[in-house]
Amino acid sequence: MLNNDDMPLREARARYFRDNGFGADGGYAKRWVKVKLGPVPVWFPNTAARRRAVGLHDLHHIATGYQTDLAGEGEIAAWELAAGCGHYVAAWVLNIAALAMGLVIAPRRVAAAWARGRRTRTLYSQAFDDRWLGETVGALRARLGLG
Repeated sequence: MLNNDDMPLREARARYFRDNGFGADGGYAKRWVKVKLGPVPVWFPNTAARRRAVGLHDLHHIATGYQTDLAGEGEIAAWELAAGCGHYVAAWVLNIAALAMGLVIAPRRVAAAWARGRRTRTLYSQAFDDRWLGETVGALRARLGLG
């Protein structure tokens, strides 16, 4: 992701949704979510627990710069697990699966993301707050210790 520290999170998130083909609302309202494991699409229910976690997870992608391809999901999983997923059970479960995949396809990148996570923190200690979207990407990075 480009250096976008001065960009409001609302704008950065809209760009993230658009660039990744997630739709205007990030797909949060969908009943089912499709994840591509290489060429194989896998569908799973978009549960309330997943929806609570994914809003934070998406902001983490923006703050860390990890992509949404298989290696990037392995990286963000390692980072989130190392920094802590709090009481977000869906985040723990989904991240463990993505970490396992990431260790197979990009072990060095995943190990580096894990080390980064041990020195920083996530948003999983709180519930998503729409007011955050008025903050800048740089402010979020600073709050997470990513500066």
